[in-house]
Amino acid sequence: MKWLILILGIAANASASVLVKMAMMPPRQFPSLSNPTAALSNWPFWLGLGLYGAAFLLYAAALTRLPLNVAHPVLTSGAIATVALLSVLIFREQFYWTTGAGILLVIAGVAMISVRVA
Repeated sequence: MKWLILILGIAANASASVLVKMAMMPPRQFPSLSNPTAALSNWPFWLGLGLYGAAFLLYAAALTRLPLNVAHPVLTSGAIATVALLSVLIFREQFYWTTGAGILLVIAGVAMISVRVA
């Protein structure tokens, strides 16, 4: 259960990042002095903000079941790796071999930190 909570936190965090990126892309607008109400119709922004809140609550729940030195690296690195992959799939951003190698190294490092907790 503790790992499921953490995985859901990773999914919420990464999804929130993708939605905020979508919220900042045309034709959507973020509020400005010339159009302060533009943010009201920017649903990806509000959904992303809500998912960041959900990710925080899931992280807090994970901390009741896992040590901080495990929960934080797993959540952070999991979100970083997920966002890197989603940015390629959704936004067609470049994926360099160094990005892949970095993700693998981060996963290996976090696995070494977390292996005794499982």
